[in-house]
Amino acid sequence: MPKNSNRLFVACTMSLVASAIGFIVRALLLNDLGRKFNLSETQLGSIQGAGLYPQAVTMILSALVVDRVGYRRSMAFAFLCHVVSAIVIMSANGYGALYWGTFIFALAGGVVEGVINPVTATLYPKEKTHYLNILHAGWPGGMVFGGLIIITLGMVGGENAWRWKVGLYLIPTLIYGWMMWREEFPVQERVAAGVSYLDMLKECGWGGCFLICLFLGYAMDEILRVFGLSLPTPAIWTIGILPTVLFALKIRSFGRPMFVFLMLIMTLLATTELGTDSWIAALMTPVLRDAGPNAGNWVLIYTSAIMFVLRFFAGPIAHRISPLGLLAVCAGVACVGLTWLSRAGSAPMVVFLAATCYGVGKTFFWPTTLGVVSEQFPKGGALTLSSVSAVGLIAVGVIGNPLLGTVQDNSLDKMLATQSPALHAKVVENEQHKYGFVFRPVDKTKVAALTPAEQSQVDQIRSTNNQATLGKVALLPAIMLGCYLLLIGYFRSRGGYREVQLPGVKATVG
Repeated sequence: MPKNSNRLFVACTMSLVASAIGFIVRALLLNDLGRKFNLSETQLGSIQGAGLYPQAVTMILSALVVDRVGYRRSMAFAFLCHVVSAIVIMSANGYGALYWGTFIFALAGGVVEGVINPVTATLYPKEKTHYLNILHAGWPGGMVFGGLIIITLGMVGGENAWRWKVGLYLIPTLIYGWMMWREEFPVQERVAAGVSYLDMLKECGWGGCFLICLFLGYAMDEILRVFGLSLPTPAIWTIGILPTVLFALKIRSFGRPMFVFLMLIMTLLATTELGTDSWIAALMTPVLRDAGPNAGNWVLIYTSAIMFVLRFFAGPIAHRISPLGLLAVCAGVACVGLTWLSRAGSAPMVVFLAATCYGVGKTFFWPTTLGVVSEQFPKGGALTLSSVSAVGLIAVGVIGNPLLGTVQDNSLDKMLATQSPALHAKVVENEQHKYGFVFRPVDKTKVAALTPAEQSQVDQIRSTNNQATLGKVALLPAIMLGCYLLLIGYFRSRGGYREVQLPGVKATVG
């Protein structure tokens, strides 16, 4: 084991804190950036998506080479990207720079996840689910820390205060860079057990390859849309199929069916957690406008605080009811919480009670899924751990987040046209097409030019529309619950859930 394994674990957690602070700062500044640069909800969704799907691409690429390149060099690249992204975003003057700065930030996050998950699983081979949950407590912990700072500072610094607020994640970045500089890293358990690179690829298989490549095709389409271009649907599917065929000819393995199934579930999980978290502050701000300017932000901070505390107790809970049992309970609770939020009205007490339910539900989703993958597919090493997260991030980045933005634009367009045709004609932009929807997004500059009474009417309709969006998201954890119950039934038919152990594994320093 490394001489300072606990110090290394803390440094890994701190790198996740940096990613979390960057995430929540974007989420809390979303409305401000939209007004400042006159961005549509679809554009804001694309910026949020750019903070996720490039991270997924980097996670996969780093998983394929990290055992050869080395963990230290990989983290040096992540550190550099974190610094460069802060410079680009802080100097932004429009949509393009915001998008690409967020894109570079996501590259750093991908390498971080590609390193810290296999490192943690190797450092604590007998308590993977427990320590992966503690590691990922760094995510909500960073969100709480960053959110409290943003709210405390308020509008300090004037019109351009958002620029240096974005740079807050440089603080934990410098800390983890300094802590990791001279640390020893363990050899991943797959390598230590002598499992070949080919056997690692077979765990993922061409089934996993297809899902990854298909979503990468959608990611390329999302990038091209920044330049006003797009990929036709057949081209996107070709990007998914062609590499898969080549992979299948070389590997000749579909992959582990359960692993591919978990990847599919992860697309729903990521949108339920990260997709909702990306939007919830912006969604709830108009709903809670009478409770103060930061009421919507407090919803995200509050649910993150719940996650931070509860993730330290994942081990005993998972031991008692199994990791899959924990995931099933969380899916049911999250479904109830999101449905409740969609119908909670504008009473702060009711909203926060519903948010408590949602916060508890989403707490163990991500790290417990990583724990299941690490326990059931140890031969997959860094690749299976990174791939399951990557598919979720790509899905929410290129479909989940932008789709939520498009759903809002589309339903707000229809709701305004139905309730006030004259007002609708005053504020909408030109017709747009995306995800099969045809809609006219609301122009925020036109809304600002309305009379106070008309603005109040638009705000009321927007508030109703925002809450209805959360109700639509609640369908996802309901589907997840059914999937987890199927997996629980499968394991019971085989004598119960058991962790798969690689023979003769002993962490060594490399």
